Order: sequence, then structure tokens, then C-alpha cells
Amino acid sequence: MQNTKKLALAVLVQTALISTAFASEQSESKGFVEGAEGSVLFRTGFLNRDKKDGLTNDTSSTAQTAIFDLQSGFTKGIVGFGVGVVGDASFKLGANNNTGNQMIPVDDRGFAYDHWARGGAYVKARVSNTTAKYGTQVSEIPVIASNTARLTPEYYTGLYIESNEIKDLTLIGGKFTKNQWSNDISSDQQNLDSAIFWGAKYKFNDQVNASYYGVDVKDKLERHYANANYNFAVPNDANVTLDAVAYNTQWEVGAATGSHTTDNLADRENTIWGVSATYNKDVHNVMLAYQDNAGNTGYDYGYNADGLQSIYVPNSYLGDFNGNDEKSVGLQYNYNFKNHGLPGLNWTTAFVYGWDIDIAKITDRSKIIDQAEEHEFFNQVKYTVQTGALKDASLRVRYSYLRSSDTYNNVSGQYVSNVIGSTNEWRLFLDIPVKLF
Repeated sequence: MQNTKKLALAVLVQTALISTAFASEQSESKGFVEGAEGSVLFRTGFLNRDKKDGLTNDTSSTAQTAIFDLQSGFTKGIVGFGVGVVGDASFKLGANNNTGNQMIPVDDRGFAYDHWARGGAYVKARVSNTTAKYGTQVSEIPVIASNTARLTPEYYTGLYIESNEIKDLTLIGGKFTKNQWSNDISSDQQNLDSAIFWGAKYKFNDQVNASYYGVDVKDKLERHYANANYNFAVPNDANVTLDAVAYNTQWEVGAATGSHTTDNLADRENTIWGVSATYNKDVHNVMLAYQDNAGNTGYDYGYNADGLQSIYVPNSYLGDFNGNDEKSVGLQYNYNFKNHGLPGLNWTTAFVYGWDIDIAKITDRSKIIDQAEEHEFFNQVKYTVQTGALKDASLRVRYSYLRSSDTYNNVSGQYVSNVIGSTNEWRLFLDIPVKLF
């Protein structure tokens, strides 16, 4: 595996030296000040989980934040340099006595902070169409992605390199050494030693795209991701998108388990994959998906500093339907109200059913004590302002009804992964973006 990583990084560096037929991003640099950009996202967030398993407490959090992104342009010349700052400043709304859903940080006594601020700076450099960034950043890499579904984003600190020297091909590589969850005060509260990542994305044509990414989190796990996407037109001004995705993960001895504790279990490995077909015509969008998790454990993620949003599979809503040996089928429908004089208003509904979940004793994973099931009914309404002073401001209201077998709810003494349990969840997010310069 070390040879694979070295080869990936060598190719990444080599592409920076290749002369290409299309324009260089750096040659078109506007300048350090002239190319500067700055924005603030004002977000009010509410998340409530009404637990129905009789085993865990309800959680509810409400808070306000300002998420800022300030960055210079690149200096002119063969090599361009720049700097940037990302972060957030937040305060809670109300008592928030029952937080615990990764919305608001808590102190050593378990009480929610009244106000808090996080973030950091980075430096960047660019040669031709290759950019390197070192410092605090938000990751969108499928094998180590930052959670952006809470009040504030999850941050990583380290080196990220992206090269677009070859037309339609994007290569990435780098190393993160710090991980900060959305509700962490410290910049390295997850005790990340190092996470080396690499990947490539290629656009074959306007219809076909494919990508591959990998990550090696030291002493924790190694994960690989592959995706292929095919879009084509069908009669009556409609189109169909076929998508296939797969993850393979191998854990080290001592890595966090599905119950998020450290143990000495060995040979933990799984492959979770999904296929989907989406039909789109005018205001209608329908997706049918199948998902399968094979191996000897559920698809655990996030608890080994590998990102709390690192799961890009089709049947992922409140539940991710990622239990040990779980199969699931999902149906999603989206409707755009633009033909009713309401552009910007969208409604999404979905139903997912998962079955054949192996519930095994943590002391003997070969002993299956139940074949559990779970199902979720999901609804979301989102409105985005189209024009005027509040253009791009949005209000999102989301509700999930998730129910699981009793044995899947009760994770004590069993070997399962990322179990939310039977829950009714509400999420309300008001986002108001402001461009500063």
C-alpha cells in the first residue's frame, strides 16, 4: 500500500510540470488584493431528536452562528502565493439543557457553552493549474469529508494539493494532522495523528464521470472509494442518471468500534456499495436505490478522525442504513414548485427500508443473535430566495421518522455501527449568506 501512495503523490507532482493545451489558472491571476474574496454565512440552527428506544435521552439544540471565509487572491508570477482565514463565532439560543447532537460544544460538566469561536488560517501557493493549501480547511473528500450538516463545519488542519494540469482530470493528495468536529472547541480534540489521502476524478465526456479516493488514518483504518456516473437523455425531454458507488474499509486493531469505544478486535473489514437510477423531467425527480453492506461489521465512520460526513451512499438521510450485512432499498421523490410561481421552493420525500442486519455479540462476532430491520420516512421543504437583497438566503425544514428493531436499538453488548435508534428528528436551518468583497 505504501507503494500505491508514493505513486499517487509522484503522479500528482509530475502533472504540475506538464505543459498543457489549455490556459493556466496562475497566468490569469488577478493579484493578491485584486483577487481577494470574503463572505459570511449567518445561520440559525435547530435540531431536535425525540428518542423512541426507551434507552437514550432526547436531545435538542438551538444556536446562532456566523461562518466566515476570507481569502486573498494569488500574487502574480510563475508561482502565486496567498493566505486565508476560515472560522465561526456562535452563541446558544435558550438553555440548551439537552444538547448532545454535535450542534453545541459542552464543558467538562456536560453544560452547553454560552458562546464560542473556532477557526484558523492557511497559506496557499499555485503553479500553473496546481494549488497547494496548508492550514485549517473544510474537506469535501469522500473518504475524509467534513461534516457540514450541523451548525458549524468540521475542520481539518494539514496539507491539501489539487492538480488540474490534464484536461478533465483532477488529482488530489495530502495529509491532515488535526481534526475538529462541529462541536469541538479544541482544534485537535479527536487526537488525529495523521491521515494521508489521495484520489482522482475524470470526466470522460458530458455523460460519463468516474472517481477514486483513498485514505490511510494512522493506527486506525484504511479506506477506498470508487464512483461511476452516467447521464443520458430519454424521450419527452427527460434524462436518466445511473450511479454506482462503493467503499472498502479495513480497521486496525485498537480503532474505534461501532459502539465508539476502543478494543482489540482484529480483521474488521467491510464493503458497502450502492446503485441508483434517477429519472428527471421538468419539475419531477425520482430516484430508486439499492444499498448493501458486506463484511463482518457495520460501516463505522467519523470516530477514527475520518470525517463525520464521509459516507456518500444513496440511502443516507437521518439513518445511513449501514449496519452489519444490511441491505436496503430506497425511493426518493423531489418536486420543484417553479411552475406554480414559486421558484426556489422544493419538496423532497423519501422512504428507505433496511433488513438482514446481523446483530452479533461483541465478545463473539461469529454468533449472530438477531436479524434486525429499520425503516425511515423522510421529508424536507426548502425555500431559497431568488432575487433582491436576500438573494440565496434559504430556509430548510426537515423531518425524519426512523424506527429500528429493539435489538438494533439496544447496542449494549452487541457489535453494530453508527446506530441512531428509533427517533423522530426535526431540523430547521435559516441561512443568510453575505458577500463582503
